[in-house]
Amino acid sequence: MPHRFRPALTGTSAPWVYFVPAGTAGVRQELTELRAKGGQVHHFAAESLLTRRSVHETFARTLRFPDYYGHNWDALVDCLDDLCEEVTGGVGIVGVVRDTGAALLAADHFPLFVSVLCQGADRANASADLDGFPQARPATAQHFVFESTVSAGPAGSAPGDWAGEQERIARRVAEEPGLVVTSGDGFVAAQLDPSIWR
Repeated sequence: MPHRFRPALTGTSAPWVYFVPAGTAGVRQELTELRAKGGQVHHFAAESLLTRRSVHETFARTLRFPDYYGHNWDALVDCLDDLCEEVTGGVGIVGVVRDTGAALLAADHFPLFVSVLCQGADRANASADLDGFPQARPATAQHFVFESTVSAGPAGSAPGDWAGEQERIARRVAEEPGLVVTSGDGFVAAQLDPSIWR
């Protein structure tokens, strides 16, 4: 039975990062709505994100970061926050990582990378800055979706077991302190823990 999960990718509410089976219809619907509103969808191949260096190079190239981008995690957070208004005109942006499989999940930087995406999206989606003062720009939708190489289907069915993959993803992402990881029918989601980040 297909999953009916549909993330809120066009809004400015957490969670910021989703993990879903390949071909999740609800994700496709949200991406279509975002594009119809003038938002942007950028695609990343999971194989291009297997090292810290390749993450920075790929994001800088795909999202057209400025030349002064520092190729470090703090700079990535800053650019994700800054680009949302500039690149999308305030409508929103979703980054889709395709073919997320064992190699990316096993990469030493993976849990931190998810946290960095959550930090950047949290700032872009916020109407106030880190000190609580109103932003000079409106909150802008920014989310990331990792599409698994495992498609949905009954547990144990070909081409993969989503329930097992879902558990592996949730455990791996939860290794990073400061994240709240939730799972449901057809998804794993991550956001910043407000007791730590606020």
